[in-house]
Amino acid sequence: MTETLNRPAHPADPPPNVAGAVETIASHLHPVASYDLVDHPIPSGREEVWRFTPIKRLRGSLDGQPSSEHLAWDVDPPAGVTVSEIGTDEAIALGGVAPVDRTAALAVDLSGGATLIDVAADTVLDGPLVVNVSGKSAEQVVWGHVVLRIGAGSQATVVFEHSGSARYTGCTQVIVGDNASLDLASLQLWDDDAVHLAQVGVRIGRDARFRSFQASLGGDVVRLVETAEYDGPGGEVEMLGLYFVDAGQHIEHRLFVDHNQPRTRSKVDYRGALQGQGAHSVWIGDVLIRRQAEGIETYESNRNLVLTDGCRADSVPNLEIETGEIEGAGHASTTGRFDDEQLFYLGSRGIPAEQARRLVVHGFFADLVRRLGVPEIQSRLLAAVETELAATVGLPPAASREVVA
Repeated sequence: MTETLNRPAHPADPPPNVAGAVETIASHLHPVASYDLVDHPIPSGREEVWRFTPIKRLRGSLDGQPSSEHLAWDVDPPAGVTVSEIGTDEAIALGGVAPVDRTAALAVDLSGGATLIDVAADTVLDGPLVVNVSGKSAEQVVWGHVVLRIGAGSQATVVFEHSGSARYTGCTQVIVGDNASLDLASLQLWDDDAVHLAQVGVRIGRDARFRSFQASLGGDVVRLVETAEYDGPGGEVEMLGLYFVDAGQHIEHRLFVDHNQPRTRSKVDYRGALQGQGAHSVWIGDVLIRRQAEGIETYESNRNLVLTDGCRADSVPNLEIETGEIEGAGHASTTGRFDDEQLFYLGSRGIPAEQARRLVVHGFFADLVRRLGVPEIQSRLLAAVETELAATVGLPPAASREVVA
């Protein structure tokens, strides 16, 4: 059940695009967005949005310990793209989605400013803009605030790749202009002891298209919150993601799509594999369809493949619908082991059992990875999946890649 609240808008909040749509919907699934830390108290772990997260393993990331450390950045912006440092107030005034939990609010408050990646209006990038960010040590406490602004009529692909190790807490605000198109990929390829807590908040302009791809393969604890809302009718959102969880690892993805405008579209497809004692994945998907969002269409799906004993996959899809005047809305969630029929078929073709298991998992991910549309990143992701599979089925990565070929 949702509750309708009237609250003053943040000074940087844009005016509503639909007459009379001034309410903010609050529920236990998606707290009210706010830059004020008072609105985001330290969680106890009993709250709905924190009950799956291992609070004790966050190592002080919720306390707001100041730090002067920064991740190392490596980016080469092409023509039409600028990368600059701006103040926190200026970043907020750009109108991005406000933080929905304490981690993102702390990132904005303690980063000492923001990095603005600005793609000028009517710019078409020939290739992906790759941003490599890396940490030095798991003892390195880092706060980060990034604003990615895509000008009206522009087309861009942006890839963030996280590597090394750190205790990183970040807030990324994405603003997609009218009639623009953005493909945004975020790769979590951290070392085994890293902690990564972050929010990616996206605001999609009129008739704009946004597609995200989250790949979480490394780190000790990774908790990512991705939210999307619309600035006008006609916007389209597609959220894709994969995760591979090893023994003792916790990977959590929380998604929220706010259909606050009519004739908008969204599609969510996340897939995960788990192996090893104590491997824990969490996927929470929530779609809110407001009263004014007539003619929308949405579907969300999460599939989990459990490879060994001792794993736990929590998968919770949600739909909150306030109008019946929609094109369609649905969700699906599955968690299971290998398909015995697939393994039997491959075995009948003379494929050894170990290779058959690997091929099933590879096919489980490959279709999703190919939809990323960036060949060099696709190859790296599939190679990373092969490396993970080698630990399960006992094949070296090189031999695994030969089978794929």
